[in-house]
Amino acid sequence: MTATATALALAYLATGVLFILGLKLLSSPARARTGNLLAAIGMLIAVVATLFDRSIISWTDMLIGAAVGAVIGYGSARAVKMTAMPQMVALFNGAGGGAAALVAAGEFLRLSSANAAAGAATLLPIILSTIIGAISFAGSLIAFAKLQELMTGRPITYAGQQAVNALIALAVVALAVAMLVGNTAPALFVGLVIAAAVLGVSVVLPIGGADMPVVISLLNSFTGVAVAITGFVLSNDVLIISGTLVGASGTLLTMLMAKAMNRSVSNVLFGAFGSVKAAGAVTGAAPGGTVRSGSVEDIATLLAYGRSVIIVPGYGMAVAQAQHAVRELSDNLEKRGVEVKFAIHPVAGRMPGHMNVLLAEANVPYSQLHEMDEINPQFAHADVALVIGANDVTNPAARNVPSSPIYGMPILNVDEAQNVVVLKRSMNPGFAGIDNPLYENPKTTMLFGDAKATVTSLAAEVARV
Repeated sequence: MTATATALALAYLATGVLFILGLKLLSSPARARTGNLLAAIGMLIAVVATLFDRSIISWTDMLIGAAVGAVIGYGSARAVKMTAMPQMVALFNGAGGGAAALVAAGEFLRLSSANAAAGAATLLPIILSTIIGAISFAGSLIAFAKLQELMTGRPITYAGQQAVNALIALAVVALAVAMLVGNTAPALFVGLVIAAAVLGVSVVLPIGGADMPVVISLLNSFTGVAVAITGFVLSNDVLIISGTLVGASGTLLTMLMAKAMNRSVSNVLFGAFGSVKAAGAVTGAAPGGTVRSGSVEDIATLLAYGRSVIIVPGYGMAVAQAQHAVRELSDNLEKRGVEVKFAIHPVAGRMPGHMNVLLAEANVPYSQLHEMDEINPQFAHADVALVIGANDVTNPAARNVPSSPIYGMPILNVDEAQNVVVLKRSMNPGFAGIDNPLYENPKTTMLFGDAKATVTSLAAEVARV
C-alpha cells in the first residue's frame, strides 16, 4: 500500500469515527450541536481526502462540485424558515438518493463505454444503488411537494392502486434480473431508472401528511442504504460507513415512530391514512356537545394563577412561528412562580424532533422538555394544559373510539388536566383529517386566532395580571 493510500484509509477511518461520535451525541439535545459539529468536521476530512484520490475524479471537477454544493447548502440553510425544515430535510435527502443513483449510473456508463464484460457480482451493487437511490429521490420530491403544499397533503388514491404499485415493482425486478443475466443494453438501464422513480412516486402519493415524519425517516434510511451500496461500487470505505450509519439509524427511527403511533410501517405505507371523509359529527364526541371559546384576558388569568402549566406544542406553533412567543409566555409564567413544562409527542410536527428543534431555537431550557411517557402521568396534576395547534396527538378518540382511524395510537393525555386551553385558527381537523372530541370536552376552552399573535397577547396579559 502506498503512502497516499494509507493516508486516505486513515482519513476515512477518522471520518467514520467522527460520524459515529456525532450520531451518538445527537441523541441528546444538550449535546446535539457538538455532535453536528463533529459530523461536519468528519465530512470536511472526507471531502479533502477525496481530493487526493485521483482514481475517482479530477481536482477541477471536485472543487467545482464542492463550491457549487457549498453555496447551495449554505444559502438554503440560511434562507429556510424553521417551519420549512421538514421540507428541507426531505429535499436534501432526495438529493442524497439522487446522487447515489447518478454515481451508480456513471459507473454503469463507464463499464459500457469500455465494453467491459461485467459479471453479476459487479452489476448487482450498481443496480441496487440505482433502484434504491431513484426510489428515494422521487419519493422525497413528492414528500417535499406535500409538505410545501405544492400539492395536496391528503392521500392520493384510486381503485386498484396497490395492484398498480405491485406491477411497477415487478417491472423493476424484471429489468434488474434481465440485466444481471447479461442484457446490459443502456436502454434497459434507462428503463430501470424510470421504473424505480415511478415506484418512488406511486408509493408516496397515497401517504397522508400526518404520516410524513415516518415517511421522511424511511426515505432517509433508503438513501443511506443506497449510499452504502455505492461505496461498494466505488470501493470507498467512507461511503460504506456513512451510508450504513444513515441506513441503520433511519430504519430504527422509522420503527420507533411507527411504534409511537401504534401502527406498523406497512400500514403507514399502504393504509392511506388521512383520507378525506364525509362531513359529520365529531368522532367520539358526546351527543349535543358544544364548543366553548374564551378571551385572551380570561385565559391569561387562568394561566397566571395556576400552579402547574403543561404546554403542548404542535404544527400550529410551527406554522405561526410562535416558538419565541411561547418562550416569552413561559418566562412570564415562571416569574409568577408557575411551574411550566413542555410535552413533546414523538410524531408532533412534520419530521422527527420538529418541536424540539423549534423550542431549542427559542432557547427553551432542555430540562423543560419532557417526552410523552414521562409527561403523561403529570397531566392529572396540572392546572392547565395549553395545546398550541397539536390536533392529532391530543385526540382522545385514539383511546376510546374503536372505529377511529387513530384508535390505539398513544397520545398526550391533555384531557386529564384540570383545565384545557386549545389554540387553533379554526375548528378544521388536523393533517390526519380527523375531528377531535377534546374540543367539546366541558373542561376545554378554545382560543381562536393566529398562534403567534395569540400567544404574544397571552404573554403580555400574564405580565400585567
